[in-house]
Amino acid sequence: MRSTLNALLSIGLCLLTLLANDGFAADGAGWQNLFNGATLDGWKVAEHPESIRVENGTIVCDGPRAHAYYVGPIGNHDFKDFELEAEAMTVPGASSGIFFHTEYQEKGFPTKGHELQINNTHRTPKRTGSLYEVVNLSETKIKDDEWIKLRILVEGKRIQLFVNGERTVDYTEPADYQPSAERPGRKISSGTVALQCTDAASKTSFRNIRVKLLP
Repeated sequence: MRSTLNALLSIGLCLLTLLANDGFAADGAGWQNLFNGATLDGWKVAEHPESIRVENGTIVCDGPRAHAYYVGPIGNHDFKDFELEAEAMTVPGASSGIFFHTEYQEKGFPTKGHELQINNTHRTPKRTGSLYEVVNLSETKIKDDEWIKLRILVEGKRIQLFVNGERTVDYTEPADYQPSAERPGRKISSGTVALQCTDAASKTSFRNIRVKLLP
């Protein structure tokens, strides 16, 4: 009996160690890492896989259009109410974003879900911290070539976006909301997250990507 119990304890400890080493174990506050800092395990890159890679502990998006979708085990990559934090850094003229409540698709910009816009100096006048095409910001104090902290909080029909701790968007989807015919999936539902590589001139790096699933 004791040997069986010891064996079970050993198996449990091994599983916990594996989870910790993979970077996916939850901490005491419920945060779980979506990126282990070394590989794209748990992510699937669509359209141009060569555009998104891991360098020096960061996910680098640099090349023809591509999106890295989280397809790993946390929450079965289907988040409804959640909090997401990530750090990002852009080069001058870059445009990128973090999609949420989305789903994997082979080509094109994600048609399902919303996007936290990352754009400090790109020609498109929708700046960092915007809820793309829903609440667009025309100005930002954020600079390129610096790490910034992004936060997405979704509770029910309410989306809050934060940049460096400052709330930029507080949006509640109206009960009678109807998305446009061009983007019928742009609504609050559930789904995964995706990192955007817009084009070769929009090099953007991401790190410290983590999620907390809310009850």
